[in-house]
Amino acid sequence: MGTTKIDRARVADTALRLLNEVGLDGLSLRAIAGELDVKAPALYWHFKDKQALLDEMATLMYRRMLADDLPDPAAVTTWQAQLVAYNTALRTALLRYRDGAKVYSGARFTGTDHAPGLEAHLRTMTGAGFTLRQAVRAGTTAFSYTMGFVTEEQGVLPMPGERRDGFEVGERAARMAGFPLAAAAGSEIFNGYDERFEDGLLLIVAGIEARYGVG
Repeated sequence: MGTTKIDRARVADTALRLLNEVGLDGLSLRAIAGELDVKAPALYWHFKDKQALLDEMATLMYRRMLADDLPDPAAVTTWQAQLVAYNTALRTALLRYRDGAKVYSGARFTGTDHAPGLEAHLRTMTGAGFTLRQAVRAGTTAFSYTMGFVTEEQGVLPMPGERRDGFEVGERAARMAGFPLAAAAGSEIFNGYDERFEDGLLLIVAGIEARYGVG
């Protein structure tokens, strides 16, 4: 092995690149060390275990989302537009990586990059008439929808243009020919993810408006 100098950012960047090749199950500290041309114990100077590395990877994913995916805040001034914009950007960011939703789910950010945006959004929501508790519940509900949606989406389409075996809609319809509605639903369940995500997110927003009486 060489004597390549590494830091947390470089390890996380390498891990995200390797993730697209091997997936979360195949991602190991040993494999990342090999990509970096260092011995595996060198990584433990930076990360005590794999979860610590996943936390850093999720943080890097978030930072890239801030830089590349979120629209200009001046263009999204209502709480509804902010919820839609943030969760749409989050889905875009997660889909860049094989098992992106699994990496991101449950991770603890290693920085406070998320704090300014969260503070601003909570101010928008409380300014619109939500209590802080209602604002938090609305935001976490939309976030949970996004995480669940992308987890299911990546279970079918691990990467753009890649579909797992067993999810071909025509074959499924043939197997379920005795159940015509369930068979026909396959084209809706396993296709059109962009449109379905947007529609579902708007349902969440409408539900928040109806539940808390804030428009």
